[in-house]
Amino acid sequence: MNTTLVTLFASIALLVAPAHAEENPVVVDALSGYMDFAEYSGSLIWPEQIPAADWKKVFIVDARDAGQFAKEHIPGAVNIEWRQAVARRAELPKDRMVVMYCNSGSLSAQAVFALRLLGYDNVKVLQDGIEGWKAKGGFDAHARASKPAGH
Repeated sequence: MNTTLVTLFASIALLVAPAHAEENPVVVDALSGYMDFAEYSGSLIWPEQIPAADWKKVFIVDARDAGQFAKEHIPGAVNIEWRQAVARRAELPKDRMVVMYCNSGSLSAQAVFALRLLGYDNVKVLQDGIEGWKAKGGFDAHARASKPAGH
């Protein structure tokens, strides 16, 4: 499968061709092969799934631009803009969970998809991004979600 991934990224430049260009069968086959084995939620994580103490073990990546990062970010996060995730992948640890977020999760999801195609199975998208993380209680989201519902 690694040969397929290398071929995919060697061919990725063809994806930026005009919309009327023909599909590249090598790229289509590589993507189809990946999608056949991808788990639905394998690359997603919700804030409430991570206990407060476990956040210290997570490598957190803020995939927004430097201005947004400077204004506000999850404490402990490093800033790697989503467009640079592949180019800067050597900065990501492979021996622990990497959680990547943006404002809502959509741009970081693109970066995570590309990294997972390259074999980074430990990289996950923080579902709903920093906005969801804040709304659910930040580092306390797990504790808040674990409390019995009050009636």
